[in-house]
Amino acid sequence: MSERRACSVIELPRATCRYQSVMVEDPQLRKDLRQLAGERSRYGYRMLHGLLKRKGWAINHKLVYRLYRAEGLTVRRRIRKRIAGSRRLHLDTPARPDQRWSMDFVSDALADGRAFRTLNIIDDYSRECVAIEVDTSLGGARVVRVLERLAAQRGLPERIVMDNGPEFTSKALDTWRTLPA
Repeated sequence: MSERRACSVIELPRATCRYQSVMVEDPQLRKDLRQLAGERSRYGYRMLHGLLKRKGWAINHKLVYRLYRAEGLTVRRRIRKRIAGSRRLHLDTPARPDQRWSMDFVSDALADGRAFRTLNIIDDYSRECVAIEVDTSLGGARVVRVLERLAAQRGLPERIVMDNGPEFTSKALDTWRTLPA
């Protein structure tokens, strides 16, 4: 029986019958994925996909997900403890202006009950308030815009100290942090 006749009998398209997979799996990709997952245990496959693309891999998120599952990688569950999991770093006192800045958010409410937030950036040496950004919503992209504006006006410090708030752990700030100076 011919291929055409056999495919028509079982109602299978001939293209499906003739399909040859062209998937080539690079062992270096698996190695890079395992390495990045080891360095950043809190990153899921989507964040690792972004890091792999930044390293130069031309891949989509579905391949990263398949390899992520095949390697047995999962986001580690956080174990909450009453005490800090690691020792806190002692920050040395800055010796000159623009050596270290601190960033944090402060929230308050207006008389009518509407909440607003302020992003405060302070020079730790001179205690000068370098920037204050006030709005009802301040996301990661807005933080990046403020930092870009400060970089153009007076340059960036050697170090910026901040907490692990959602605005500071966003993709926008992570991408900005890794851009070449």
